[in-house]
Amino acid sequence: MYLQVNGHNTYCYTGGKTFEAAKPTVILIHGVLHDHSVWILQTRYLANHGWNVLAVDMPGHCRSAGEPAATVEDGADFVIALMDAAGLNKAALVGHSLGSLITLEAAARLQDRVSHLVLVGTAFPMRVTAALLDAALNEPMKGIAMINVFSRSTLAAPPSALGPGTWVYGANTALNRRVLASNSRVNLFHTGFKACDSYSHGEAAMEQVQCPVLFVLGSVDQMNPPKAAQILIQKARHGKVVYLPGGHHQMNETPEPMLVALTGFLKA
Repeated sequence: MYLQVNGHNTYCYTGGKTFEAAKPTVILIHGVLHDHSVWILQTRYLANHGWNVLAVDMPGHCRSAGEPAATVEDGADFVIALMDAAGLNKAALVGHSLGSLITLEAAARLQDRVSHLVLVGTAFPMRVTAALLDAALNEPMKGIAMINVFSRSTLAAPPSALGPGTWVYGANTALNRRVLASNSRVNLFHTGFKACDSYSHGEAAMEQVQCPVLFVLGSVDQMNPPKAAQILIQKARHGKVVYLPGGHHQMNETPEPMLVALTGFLKA
């Protein structure tokens, strides 16, 4: 479905179910060069088990209009505006990679309007190497190849992801290219990585988060190794950590353990 957020059409995938503002709601925020489709298994399950789901295309990405968030703080502003546009008094926030920083910042500001916070593949600080920033800006196809090598721990997804034997490296590469091409005005690759690299408010934000926090980390994640999340883990008041046997894209590299961790946390 589409919502008007800050005067722009914003696409929100609902898992195939009608949105009902009175039901508990989960908002899912993707990372750099991704869109709502990375959450396909999680959204469909939640939507069929009593939850509203809003898996968004962030502004300026794919089906959503508007200006892409240049900073994590801009992304948090968008999440707050999205909740207001949907008429939500409270929601659970789930974010992956850059999306994890955005949901962290939003949760710090929203306080008791957030019931649960799930940070997938997170890190703080989320530094991006100069070589990767340069590739994202000047040689994006080279940069896409780099991040898919760093991100992936397997070539084929388990049956419960996008389908038995799905080529996860090739599928994600194709998605990255499609998202990059969806905006001819702004380099979404460089803008997203610059936002990750420049965010400095993570520790202070985590100290302000009131709700329970789940960290879902890939044990062999080379983009954001588990050790890079330890500062946030130590600052979380009500934190729980789950390590999954995969890389940076837990949603389809380790889909079943990811779903078990997410649903167990939300139910608790």
